[in-house]
Amino acid sequence: MRTASAAAMEIVKSTAPLLEQHGVAITTAMYARLFQDPEIEAMFDRAAQASGEQPRRLAGAILAYAKNIDKLANLNTAVQRMVARHVETGVKPEHYPNVANALLPAIRDVLSAEVATDEVLAAWGEAYWMLADILIGAEAQAYEDRLAA
Repeated sequence: MRTASAAAMEIVKSTAPLLEQHGVAITTAMYARLFQDPEIEAMFDRAAQASGEQPRRLAGAILAYAKNIDKLANLNTAVQRMVARHVETGVKPEHYPNVANALLPAIRDVLSAEVATDEVLAAWGEAYWMLADILIGAEAQAYEDRLAA
């Protein structure tokens, strides 16, 4: 499992105030990029997208992650909810690169290249893959548990 470096974690934590202010704009831009793939778009609840609920929920999750990246145990309940939802909607490991390829450019688009520097995006890349690996592992176990039941 990948981990984020201490430097990356510090950078991610330092972006929390920006996420608090611009998180919904970032997740809205991310979904616009992500939904260029109709197969991925079909996995999502369109009503939750249209109402803005899904972008707000994801923005809150990203903010919580930024604030707790060095205290992941604080996120156990949220991770369990995400895993359950991902298993329910059929998220697989091969979907995670698509999200990274939508999220990181959305951060740069919304925050601008002056704020979302290459260093900031690299830190968020490390952080993203650390969380993705946690989710992928937990989802694999949940899929396995479903088959065994």
